[in-house]
Amino acid sequence: MMRRHIQRFAGPGLIAFGLAACSHATQQASAGTSPAPRLAGYGAAEQVAIAKARADSAVRPYTAADVHFMTGMISHHAQAILMAKWAPTHDASPSVRTLCERIINAQQDEIALMQQWLRDRQQPVPEAKPVPMKMMMNGMEMNTLMPGMLSDEQLKTLDAARGTAFDRLFLTDMIQHHKGAVSMVADLVASPGGAQDDFVFKIASDINVDQTTEINRMERMLFMMSLEHPGSR
Repeated sequence: MMRRHIQRFAGPGLIAFGLAACSHATQQASAGTSPAPRLAGYGAAEQVAIAKARADSAVRPYTAADVHFMTGMISHHAQAILMAKWAPTHDASPSVRTLCERIINAQQDEIALMQQWLRDRQQPVPEAKPVPMKMMMNGMEMNTLMPGMLSDEQLKTLDAARGTAFDRLFLTDMIQHHKGAVSMVADLVASPGGAQDDFVFKIASDINVDQTTEINRMERMLFMMSLEHPGSR
């Protein structure tokens, strides 16, 4: 279930986009749709979900940028969950553990929603794993991590830390991670026709607001740590 209304989308550029998206939806609201043919190999519930997705897309078409965003964000969220699940076993402080629980709960739900969105539109549905995405660069297929995702070396360093050292490194790394997610939303909004689909727009809005808020919270937590443990690294 989406937790926020689209009017909470932060940032002047995103707000301007929101107005354009609403205008587009209003202009297309009266468009009719024809019944979708039955699809072999799908059950009744799946038939209904796919038909609804097609009807929604006829009013608010999705783009390759939307599919790329949803696919990449599943991997992005999966890495955040992996990091957050280390808190109990790495002697994290109560405040960091609470933050990690919130990240896990929110991002697991969003992964399920994004996978369902892709499934309903008969797009490839990736597993929730923090893996690089295949992208074409200069005519060649390359594997690349989504913005802000940690390298293998960064993950190993975080996994080796304990106590206050883990808290400090986790907050620093997760700020990097969240900023990458916010940049992915900005890239989606800047792409031609991106996020016109109502669900894509809503989930991008949630990610933008949630992760910007959490960045600010983690920066305050780091500041408080610097006062409480001035000599720690």
